[in-house]
Amino acid sequence: MADRPPADAAAEERACLGTELAHWTAAAAALRDLDTLAAPEAWARLESYLGQSVRSSLTGTITRLGQQADRVRFDLDAAQDAADLARVRRGLLALRHRYVKVETVVAFFADAVATRATPRLGAALRGLDELAVDSMDRVLRPLGIEAPPVLTYLDKGLGASILRSGARLWDASLSPVAAIKVTHHNLWQPTSLVHETGHQVAHLTGWDAELAAALHDVLRPVAPMAARWWRDWAGEVAADVYAFALLGFAPLPALATVVDGGTPAVFRMLPGDPHPFGWIRVQFNAALCRSWFGPGPWDRMARVWARRHPLGRAEPEAAEVAAQTLPQLAAIVDTCTRLPMHAFAGRPLSALADPRQVSPDALASLARCAGPALLTSSYLRRLEPMRILAWIVLDGGRGTAAPPAGPAQPLVETWLRRLGGERTEAA
Repeated sequence: MADRPPADAAAEERACLGTELAHWTAAAAALRDLDTLAAPEAWARLESYLGQSVRSSLTGTITRLGQQADRVRFDLDAAQDAADLARVRRGLLALRHRYVKVETVVAFFADAVATRATPRLGAALRGLDELAVDSMDRVLRPLGIEAPPVLTYLDKGLGASILRSGARLWDASLSPVAAIKVTHHNLWQPTSLVHETGHQVAHLTGWDAELAAALHDVLRPVAPMAARWWRDWAGEVAADVYAFALLGFAPLPALATVVDGGTPAVFRMLPGDPHPFGWIRVQFNAALCRSWFGPGPWDRMARVWARRHPLGRAEPEAAEVAAQTLPQLAAIVDTCTRLPMHAFAGRPLSALADPRQVSPDALASLARCAGPALLTSSYLRRLEPMRILAWIVLDGGRGTAAPPAGPAQPLVETWLRRLGGERTEAA
């Protein structure tokens, strides 16, 4: 094809740029209607402040995207020559790139909100929102730190996860809330929720880095290989310890179910993986219970795991780390729960969240004293939500405080709906 005269080529480029810009401008404008991405009924099942916070953040992100499109339009209208048009094209490609990132942010939160479409699930998730905030308040409030709002959502998979409040999102904006994924299989045994809020607390207080250094220091003289790994695992260790401090034994059965698998899998250590391998994680969580509560069903779980997955079948590095760790479990527990930390204003975690308050005996005493009011009293829901959750998960309404035979769905669901129903819905 014969070359076009420069004037014709510029006109054609300008026209194409105008068409492409119109496409991305319209796409950005379409994101503004958040009710097309999640039904108004789902938005209405957010607590008012939470819904306003999420919508305001998303609206601001989308507005900034529209302003970027306006700047490209201004540059296109002002373009005089081929060089100007080339700059417009670069701006247009940058707009498209940013649109994809903004769309990812909007879709993530819209999909999370959309899991509340049914009244039944929406009420349960509202209850989990309240529980999550309360679990952080237990430690953050005495430190003068405000707990961020939490948006829980339901998703597939084995493990829960958190997108921390204040974390950088895909478009470089900051998350307005802590968004916590709750899995289908653990919805009615939601102890993992407190593991995830433990991540947020550790981040806000600086506990992660301090615990990493403390674990390395205590292990290095006696277990140098294990010391390096425990330092790298400190973030996940902190979250496990936090869940234990607030819920006691209740998280361990669910955790063991999630991290179980074939023997090679439970001993697998991957470089860069922040999680302790499954075998050592179960042994450590059992040691937390043993240290604070004495003998109990956690010991049986530790023995079962040792028989299911003999240490002799582990790969050499995992076997060595486990062999070095086992004699030091008591010292590791003390470091995590009894050692004063700058993160906690010079106090140990146990001074702010005393595990003895969630021992099986303490939970049984709470249930015995409260009687039927344990699950119906609005006062107790406000005062003791962590201990009530631990009791329901462990007891399942059987009055035994024994290890759970399975998720106590009716009790947990009813209680969560009451907990979430105390808040005013967003308009």
